[in-house]
Formats: sequence, structure tokens, C-alpha cells
Amino acid sequence: MIPKQSLQSFEELDCYKECRTLRIQISEVLQWPSEEKYRLSDQILRSSRSVTAIIAEGFGRHHHQENLQYCRQARGSLTETLEHLITAKDEKWISDDGFVSPREQLELSWKLLNGYTDYLQKVAKQS
Repeated sequence: MIPKQSLQSFEELDCYKECRTLRIQISEVLQWPSEEKYRLSDQILRSSRSVTAIIAEGFGRHHHQENLQYCRQARGSLTETLEHLITAKDEKWISDDGFVSPREQLELSWKLLNGYTDYLQKVAKQS
């Protein structure tokens, strides 16, 4: 039996905390050429910010099935963020060293979000 969710806020979710750390790291590593400042940098900031926003919105739905759908969308935004990071690395707008930490944080965020998604699936089946 899975216990009922006793969290009072999305801010208590480990997956949210790690995705927030990712968002902050990305803001710190962005060093774009002026012509890309408002193109790819905007996209990567928006995708990394949407992950935490989507997790928060899903949590606020108070229905496991809806929350689950939002978590799936957050995973999509994590994947989009990774693609933007890869593009920035390929274009040499972030260094290989600058890529490593956000990539590791993204992978940790992915694992925790998958764990939360698994939990929500189990709870939704019991409902």
C-alpha cells in the first residue's frame, strides 16, 4: 500500500528541488555571443524554467492522474533543455567543462522526476 501524499507544497518534492538547481546552473553557465543572446539562450532559459513551473502546476491539480500528465510534460522540457545544452556545447558557446555540471544535474533531475512519476502511477492505479 502506498501512503497518501503528505506533502504540503511542490517545493518539498526532491525532483522539484533538483530541477530548480538545474535552472540556476543553466543561468550561471550561459555566456552567449551577442547574436545568440536572444535566440538559443532564450530557448534554453525558457525550457529549464518550464520544468519547475510544470511540476508546480501539476502538484497544484491535486489529482494524481493530472499531476502525472504534467510530470510527463516536465520530462519533455528536461529533454528539450538537454538538446539546447548540447547545441550550445557543439557551437562552442559553453565549454566542455561548463557542460558537465548541468548535464549531471539534468540526469539527477530526470531520475528523481521518473521516481515521482512512478509513484504517481502507482497511486493513480489504486484510486
